[in-house]
Amino acid sequence: MVENVCTEAEIAQLVHTFYSSVRRDEMLGPIFDRHIHDWDSHLAKLVDFWSSLLRRTGRFAGTPMPKHIALPGLSAELFQRWLTLFRKTTAAQPNPVMREQANAMAQRVARSLWYGYQVSHHPEAMPGELAHD
Repeated sequence: MVENVCTEAEIAQLVHTFYSSVRRDEMLGPIFDRHIHDWDSHLAKLVDFWSSLLRRTGRFAGTPMPKHIALPGLSAELFQRWLTLFRKTTAAQPNPVMREQANAMAQRVARSLWYGYQVSHHPEAMPGELAHD
């Protein structure tokens, strides 16, 4: 049996707080706002995504990789910025187990998406790594 590291309410709080800061961010905000037209629906999907990762609910059904690969001009710096904002958000969370697991999952997600992006856009080059804090 998988240990419940957090509640659904904690996940919803994390997702909404985090993406509120992403939308205000000068680097990431314009990119997200250019590609996400229904934030309520997107946030609901993200809550399902993080619930699947942190609580093993299996609620998320989707393929984020192709959507991220289709975005033009992404860089390691943007993925690092996403991780920095994520860690700032989790640092304010009172649940230390959730914070640790969410940060580890965010690092994996960012690394995977960045790797896939590089392989898709530059198949001839060796993919670079993201820094790990």
